[in-house]
Amino acid sequence: MKVTYYLEVISSWCYWVEPTWAELKTRYAPRGVEFDWKIALMRREDFPVSREQCDWFYRRSGSIMQSPFGLNSGWLEPWREGLFPAASYVAEAGKDFGITGDELRLALAHAADRERIKVASMDPAIEVALRAAAAGALGAATLDGAKLRARAESPEVAARIKASTAEFFAHRIDQRPAFVLTDSIGDKAVFSGLVRLAPLAATLDAMLADTKAYADFAAAHGAPPVN
Repeated sequence: MKVTYYLEVISSWCYWVEPTWAELKTRYAPRGVEFDWKIALMRREDFPVSREQCDWFYRRSGSIMQSPFGLNSGWLEPWREGLFPAASYVAEAGKDFGITGDELRLALAHAADRERIKVASMDPAIEVALRAAAAGALGAATLDGAKLRARAESPEVAARIKASTAEFFAHRIDQRPAFVLTDSIGDKAVFSGLVRLAPLAATLDAMLADTKAYADFAAAHGAPPVN
């Protein structure tokens, strides 16, 4: 069984869903569920057009999540007109340096949404990555800034992000965070925009139960007739 999480690194709703993602991994990875995240870049029109508008969205989502703190719109550079890809490219590039977990993208998201660092630009995004590595937040990984930047700006990373973004839209969804749950018996469940643990956990439990029931039946009765 596999859970694929589609995200944009500096999305506020992706920031809010991270505790749910972490809890799902804690509960279900020991039961053999595979977890993976992929970049699904937001479109130009998906971003706020001003800090005032961004702050309004942050107040709304913070209220819905009953958060004791608010997010900070200081990362937003309106002159970019909705083009804020650097953080996601750096997070994806980190995979090529062995950083396949959540650590780097979480450091970038925290830098933007809490510390108002302008990680939409490549230089600050690289600096955040190097700071996280120096602090030991990326495990044993070591990073060279020039090599990380070269990889983040490489056509290979761009192609991977283009492919994963197209894969996201192929599910006919447009809200991030999104989760696609698949199992070995051909079932698929798609959640787009939900951040609560309960529906995801309930669906995982149901799919795992069905998968086990199929396996138990096959063990007792063998394979289906071929004619």
